[in-house]
Amino acid sequence: MSQSTRVRSVGVLFAAGALAISGLVALPSTAAQPAANPVACDNRNNNTYDKLLDCVTGDGAMEHLEAFQAIADEHGDRSEGSPGYQASVDYVIDTMEDAGWTAEAVPFDYEGTDSLVEQLTPVAVSYDHYVAEGSGEGDVTADVVPVDLALAPPRASSSGCEAADFAAFTAGDIALVQRGTCAFGLKAENAEAAGASAVVIMNQCDTPDRCGPLNPTLVPSVVTIPVVGMTFDDGVALAADGSSAHVQVDFVTKQSLNVIAELPGKNDNNVVMAGAHLDSVPGGAGINDNGSGSAGLLEIAESLGNHKPQNTVRFAFWGAEEIGLVGSTEWVADQPQSELDRVALYLNFDMIGSPNYFLGVYDANESTFPAPAGVPIPDGSIAIEETFESFYTFAGEPYDDTQFSGRSDYQAFIANDIPSGGLFTGAEGVKTDEQAGIWGGTAGDWFDPCYHQACDGINNVDAHALDVNVDSVAFAVMTFAYSTESVNGIKGKKVPGNFKIPAPAGPEGTF
Repeated sequence: MSQSTRVRSVGVLFAAGALAISGLVALPSTAAQPAANPVACDNRNNNTYDKLLDCVTGDGAMEHLEAFQAIADEHGDRSEGSPGYQASVDYVIDTMEDAGWTAEAVPFDYEGTDSLVEQLTPVAVSYDHYVAEGSGEGDVTADVVPVDLALAPPRASSSGCEAADFAAFTAGDIALVQRGTCAFGLKAENAEAAGASAVVIMNQCDTPDRCGPLNPTLVPSVVTIPVVGMTFDDGVALAADGSSAHVQVDFVTKQSLNVIAELPGKNDNNVVMAGAHLDSVPGGAGINDNGSGSAGLLEIAESLGNHKPQNTVRFAFWGAEEIGLVGSTEWVADQPQSELDRVALYLNFDMIGSPNYFLGVYDANESTFPAPAGVPIPDGSIAIEETFESFYTFAGEPYDDTQFSGRSDYQAFIANDIPSGGLFTGAEGVKTDEQAGIWGGTAGDWFDPCYHQACDGINNVDAHALDVNVDSVAFAVMTFAYSTESVNGIKGKKVPGNFKIPAPAGPEGTF
């Protein structure tokens, strides 16, 4: 049996009442039980686990990913503020409304940046770049001064880490420093103290994963001059003899859009929310990050449009995540407390189809990863974690913990004491031999080798991971659409069907 068929048998097992209380279950062959006819799925009330999981497929989610890829092909990318992002918003609204949900684009304002990096001599070229978090603003045209760069292998750079690195620096010039040894903020502070008018931080390229676009964070350091990050190769070009450049960073007020869609429930004062960010990084289609989460929600929504849930179900497609969790943070901040009190829980899906994946569940019970200092874990979040773990156990899929870090769109929810959880299949972390033995893939490579890069396209998704996780998301949404009693104590209804959900088998413990 193929692995995708294996998970597709979930609905059949539920209907047969063949689910064990705990441990793994033997999955029967489904050769004689094909997935439901798409027309039937669209027209019937998919009000049970078996009906919903029979209709929700990885292939269906892939169709939405293909639509996102086509948008990126037409517009260049799907990044915040781009025509490709607006087209993505339009696509989501049309899809959700066609599926029977209400959907609207909700505007929000945020403080953003307009910026450019242009080399003027000895060649004239504009460079892609990131404005560093914590950068100052300014408009600078000046000579570029390389600061203690290590351009030849092994590129063991300590560029800008010592005040002495700037001994020959001329005040007013642009400092070109290289990643390595010390914090980005210290490099920028030393450059500003030496009189630099702007700082360009190039990547280090001491290993293959540290050559591409660099998105530096200066915080908690404080600087007042423009600071940007760029690739190693572009930094080498900017380091040429006789180089001069124009660096501009302006802080401006911008407007963007979240998409909020709802399926009204009988209890409209108990809202089950699930969300995924819709924007890509600049220059890429953002198919795994995070077309995969958005596509999963769209696929599930298309099979729930005829269902009248016990609790209201709300799906959110967040804008401006890639520049600092802006859309979700602004949406939560705009809600009066009475509205936040209606939200029973929030489920977050950011990268659920990584090509070199592991199956990760946010570690609310901290059995593997302590949450970082200052990251709260609201009561009820452990019940969400266990719901996903029970699905993986039922489907016979090994899973592991991923840190409950607050580093995605659930951050604003947990900061407001709303129970949260979610799934993650890995980004720039390196897969171990043990993990490759469990989930397949390539040890020594990132879980997503195209993370935050232009190659995050339609071929940058593992079909099995996507298929399993779309079912896992559907299972959790269906569970909480009927009852959130395990999370917030509000009773609902049992999901129809004669079955029992297994206790979690436990994480693999590979981290």
